[in-house]
Amino acid sequence: MRRDEFTEMRAFLEVARERSFTRAASKLGVTRSALSHTISALEARLGVRLLSRTTRDVAPTVAGERLVESIQPHFESIAAGISAVSALRDKPSGEIRIVCPDDAVELVFRSRLPAFLRDYPDITVELIVDNGFTNIVERQFDAGVRLGEAIARDMVAVRIGPDVSYSVVGSPEYFAGRSAPATPHDLTDHNCINLRLPTSGGLYAWEFEKDGREFSVRVEGQLTLSNIEPAIHAALDGVGLAYVPRDLVRPYVDSGRLQEVLADWSPTFQGYHLYYPSRRHPSPAFSTFVEAFRYRR
Repeated sequence: MRRDEFTEMRAFLEVARERSFTRAASKLGVTRSALSHTISALEARLGVRLLSRTTRDVAPTVAGERLVESIQPHFESIAAGISAVSALRDKPSGEIRIVCPDDAVELVFRSRLPAFLRDYPDITVELIVDNGFTNIVERQFDAGVRLGEAIARDMVAVRIGPDVSYSVVGSPEYFAGRSAPATPHDLTDHNCINLRLPTSGGLYAWEFEKDGREFSVRVEGQLTLSNIEPAIHAALDGVGLAYVPRDLVRPYVDSGRLQEVLADWSPTFQGYHLYYPSRRHPSPAFSTFVEAFRYRR
């Protein structure tokens, strides 16, 4: 393969993965116009349209999907080969890309990342916050993070954190003149801060558990957000009640800035897991990362 053909194929794969010329150009370190010219040249040479372009989206055509399936394994093999050569160094090196929910950054990574980065100066880590179910293969992430170990059949799950308990909290200002809910069903009388699920677009139903009985409550309120941290801030500001990981709000509860309610009904979920494709040969850097963050009771 000639050098210009290799460049064209790599550029096409990046656009197909990112579904965006702008994001792909940024990752490749080229201008958007130069990338567009490269793709047009590839399509002209092959005599077939590979990408369907609209004002909002870029997606592979049928021919484009076939080309992705054909060439992507070869590029992954090249990357694995380069990683294997890098492993001959004294310490592992390379880039690790992880997609995770915003609360996992605080609960799992914040306290442990500094030591890891200090111990492995040749490894770079990129954490992308996304609360949806991201296709990590298509988006070229090394791994994703989610609660529990329920994953697709072709994935490996490694536990990286303890169990996570959720609680309902509100500020003293919010509860001034209001009665605290005695049961989850009393939440219908309260202004609750909803969380929008990015994958389905629906609102997250708050989950509760007591005496072995599990159930969910769909709450209502004036404010809907897509991340946990802004919901905590909104609760601190007296906007309403928030349903959030207990460990994230413990300092505010201990200081009196937030009040926890329905503690007897709050559920505990199995801790965060790192998941990644079972068929992919992990790089030395990624294997080191997994072992460093593996949860040990």
